Amino acid sequence: MEKMKIEEIQSTSKKQRVATHTHIKGLGLLGSGRALPFGAGFVGQAEAREASGIVVDMIRQKKMAGRALLLAGPPGTGKTALALGISQELGTKVPFCPMVGSEVYSSEVKKTAVLMENFRRAIGLRMKENKEVYEGEVTELTPEASESVVGGYGKSISHVVIGLKTVKGTKQLKLDPTIYDALIKEKVAVGDVIYIEANSGAVKRVGRSDAFATEFDLEAEEYVPLPKGEVHKKKEIVQDVSLHDLDAANAQPQGGQDILSLVGQMMKPRKTEITDKLRQEVNKVVNRYIDEGVAELVPGVLFIDEVHMLDMECFSYLNRALESSLSPIVIFATNRGICNVRGTDMTSPHGIPVDLLDRLVIIRTQTYGPAEIIQILALRARVEELVVDEESLAFLGEIGQRSSLRHAVQLLSPASVVAKLSGRNNICKADLDEVSSLYLDAKSSAKLLQEQQEKYIS
Repeated sequence: MEKMKIEEIQSTSKKQRVATHTHIKGLGLLGSGRALPFGAGFVGQAEAREASGIVVDMIRQKKMAGRALLLAGPPGTGKTALALGISQELGTKVPFCPMVGSEVYSSEVKKTAVLMENFRRAIGLRMKENKEVYEGEVTELTPEASESVVGGYGKSISHVVIGLKTVKGTKQLKLDPTIYDALIKEKVAVGDVIYIEANSGAVKRVGRSDAFATEFDLEAEEYVPLPKGEVHKKKEIVQDVSLHDLDAANAQPQGGQDILSLVGQMMKPRKTEITDKLRQEVNKVVNRYIDEGVAELVPGVLFIDEVHMLDMECFSYLNRALESSLSPIVIFATNRGICNVRGTDMTSPHGIPVDLLDRLVIIRTQTYGPAEIIQILALRARVEELVVDEESLAFLGEIGQRSSLRHAVQLLSPASVVAKLSGRNNICKADLDEVSSLYLDAKSSAKLLQEQQEKYIS
């Protein structure tokens, strides 16, 4: 009997690029709000994670709009990871806008305008609209021609007959010739799933019906299931936009004045300054939509890393912006101790003026212990799909304690390359020894500079 042939094939799913915080999937908290020693990619920092968990709950209950939070701690203690953990806990529906303090220094736009733009990016608007639609799989598409009104030999389309099918039944519709043009533009054919808006006649092709799906792994066509319910139905359409999107659309209006046509105008962003007057007008429209119940405001999170890079002008502007009725939750992060506020001779904790510090809730991150460093390195090795034995991890942990956690993490990838050159898949201590002799950390480099100062130009 002939042996059945079974062969393995590689998955065609897209591999994600491994970044610095790829392993962070949330804050790793229990239902009671207590932090797990090791959870959602986080190791240690229990107090900081629990404090961040309370902040997440306040954001969800919309009790924290216009308040600010400061993550303070030495470099490499997980401040950015905490902010990303907060954004992961909140989910994709809550806007999360990250920026760095130095981003405000642009030659095109004022510092305060850059800050306000990011403030507005972090405030979402969820708009709900009930639309009457005809939805289903196209079973028939017949344009009916008639003699041209103008005369001559030409014929024109008088109407189009279309058959739509859903799980519950089928319907035949007689449509206006203008809708036929929209059907041609959307390249609609028999077997496609479409929906037609009853009041505007707008046609949207959702995809090809999955009854026509083939066995190929890769195809240009997107297959969708047959719509449920009746052909003629009321559908709630939800759109998420940020206030900045509305500002940008209004700064260069091209179409109608209703809020949905403004959404369609966000295709060509230009770096032009948006005036305060325009923002106030947008706020009026937004408030009207909220009062009518058409839209709902979603205060998001603005994360400003390296906040000590901002100057006095920015800090005074932040004081005012935080008091605004439309303000997101602002999270600052800094690794500075007592230093000068940028652009002044005034010293202040974290390089932030005392009047703004007074408004902030401060979460402190602690330096990692030896056991925690080894756990983080083991986690990073797993994320990067590297095999490291326990002895090598302990040795790498010592390097991390002696220099910094970041330096130890950065040695993993070069060590895997050295191991492969030696014909091995797993990283051993000898590989790490070789790599650590090739690459210096910041402390070793500074020590060398002090010893060989006369050889360098100063």
